[in-house]
Amino acid sequence: MEKELKKYLGCTTEIIYIGAAEQITQRLIEVRAINKGYIKAHCLHRKAPRVFKIENILAIQPTGIG
Repeated sequence: MEKELKKYLGCTTEIIYIGAAEQITQRLIEVRAINKGYIKAHCLHRKAPRVFKIENILAIQPTGIG
């Protein structure tokens, strides 16, 4: 799946993600790196860097922004 996600590098995307305590969240992120099962990104909601486990991403789509 990592190879498929490489097309999102440098793009703003929307993800639906299972976070802590099995909580489902929707995030708008700028993908910075994809490596070893993780996406390093800048979360536009939190205005901070975040790391997301690829296996916890339920859906991802480009936003057309950036």
